[in-house]
Amino acid sequence: MDTLSNELLIESYKKAKKMQLNEDFIQLFEIELEKRGIIEHFKESS
Repeated sequence: MDTLSNELLIESYKKAKKMQLNEDFIQLFEIELEKRGIIEHFKESS
């Protein structure tokens, strides 16, 4: 996931949540968002 831009990471995370994909898969996005310091913006709105 290191090669994804922040924008693409965010878009992919939102789509995964909307499609109600596997929680383990969604958690991978959340870990990366947290690592980049941008998770707070999306955890509140989900």
